[in-house]
Formats: sequence, structure tokens, C-alpha cells
Amino acid sequence: MAAGNVDAGDTNRQTMANQGQKPGFSLQGLGDAAAAGLRRGGSGPPEEWNPPFCGDLDIRIKADGSWHYMGSPIPRPAMVRLFSTLLRREGERYFLVTPVEKIGIQVDDAPFMAVEMVKEGEAESQSLRLRTNVDDWVNCDAGHGLRFEAVSGGALVPYLHVRQGLWAKITRALYYDLVDLAEERMIDGREMFGIASAGVFFPMSPAQEVRAAV
Repeated sequence: MAAGNVDAGDTNRQTMANQGQKPGFSLQGLGDAAAAGLRRGGSGPPEEWNPPFCGDLDIRIKADGSWHYMGSPIPRPAMVRLFSTLLRREGERYFLVTPVEKIGIQVDDAPFMAVEMVKEGEAESQSLRLRTNVDDWVNCDAGHGLRFEAVSGGALVPYLHVRQGLWAKITRALYYDLVDLAEERMIDGREMFGIASAGVFFPMSPAQEVRAAV
């Protein structure tokens, strides 16, 4: 962070972090630090912020994509939206990162939900765009792919890659819309059932298994 741009609150948090102390976390304080960092550019773009780890905060993103603080839903959509821009994944852990704090949180499944889909073009030129529950639109393409995980009973759960290891779980309603758009293609000598978008084919399952289930 550039000299002259650090306020007293930032200095206090940084000093406590350097001394190994856990700062007095609050949702509002976290939001203020993030907003201030975004306004003045922090020490670069958010993906380059590299503050010290300051401990864990009782924030949990449930499997339905809802955000909770100390067991209660966070009621302000604007705050959830802001926090979603701070989210980072490192290995299997999730953090909220501001210019001066790196705080661990819990994520039950995927941190986002894909709740709306738009199809553009037809056949070979088909392209899909999906909206998350925090109002990010994501183009389904080579850099933002689909994956399908099998769960008990053989059902598939679809996910969309949003950014840097962060995924959105696709709602069941949108999953059925994806199935309606699916096609069969030969992949490495095997017929696969899957989804095409932006010139990329994302396999769901072997076509033979799909036919057997119908």
C-alpha cells in the first residue's frame, strides 16, 4: 500500500497482525477495509493483495449459497456482494482478503450458486452465460468450464468455474436446462453425453449410461 494512504484503522490492524494478535473483527470493519482498499487501489488489484493471516471469523457460506455470520444470515445483499469479491481459495481453505487482513471462513460446498442461464447462438456456435447469486455473469468457455460430480444414487451435480479455483453450484432447475441442451460426441474413442459452449465440449457421463437410465 502506498505511503500516505494508510489510515489509523489500517495501521492498528497491521500492527496487531504483525504481533500475532487477533484483531477485533466485525462485519462492518471488514467491509470498510475492503471498500477503502478498492477505492484507492490497495497495493494493487485485489488478486495481488497479500496481507498476513489474522485468524478465522465465524462466517459460513452454506450449500445453498447463503452467507451467515455467527449463525444468522447476513441480511444486506450489498455486503454479501462486496465480500464475494474478496473471496480467495488456497488449497481446500477459503479466505476473505483485504489489503490488511486475511481471514479464514467456512464454505460447505461451492461458494456460489448459478441461478440463471442464457443461451446465445445455435448448434456449433452455441454459447452459454450463467449468472451467480451475487450477480456475476460468467461465460461458460475454456477458462470457465463445467464439471459434473456423481453423488449417491448416481445423480450428477453440475458446477461452473467462476475464477481462481472458485466454483458455482448450478441449481437443479438449470441442470435440467443443461440436459435439454446436451448432445453426444465421440471423445477419445468413447461416446460421451455432454454440453457444448463457446467451442468447448464438457462431458457429463458416458452416453451408454444415459441411454440405460432413460
